[in-house]
Amino acid sequence: MTGIAIDPFESISEVISRMRNPGLLLTCGKEGNPITIGWGTVGVVWGKPIFSVLVRPSRYSFGLLRENGDFSVSIPASGDKKMAAAVAWCGTNSGRDGDKYEGAGLTREPGIVIDTPHIAECPVHYECRRLHSNHVLDGELNGDIRSKHYSSGNLHQIWWGEILGAWRTQ
Repeated sequence: MTGIAIDPFESISEVISRMRNPGLLLTCGKEGNPITIGWGTVGVVWGKPIFSVLVRPSRYSFGLLRENGDFSVSIPASGDKKMAAAVAWCGTNSGRDGDKYEGAGLTREPGIVIDTPHIAECPVHYECRRLHSNHVLDGELNGDIRSKHYSSGNLHQIWWGEILGAWRTQ
């Protein structure tokens, strides 16, 4: 199912709500290794609609993002307990160890405008092309954020993706 094109900003309340609970699924690379994200933003930068996501260099998907540059963000439906379990599973297992689609019970669906697939079970997804990435700089962090989120280092890299399309399937 390809979905109906939507304005990338019409689902912001869903994006923020699901980002908080249960999380969103970021897919990257040609196979679309899904990872759980709980931090990101949707907005306008450089006059373009942007979805920015944070990925730690230690994650398997970090290398896939570096290699491919494109990514999809899939937004689970509210109250879907099966998807909440799949999001949790993707957040605690690595694509280095096997097929996360199979492990989480998810379906890989081809991208519409990019080669990176998205999650078929999610009613909304965004397809993005990397415009820029930068590391979170330790010396620039607020001390409370540093101690709460980065006590062991492993600071995120922020990926700024131009939203090439957003779709709703349900």
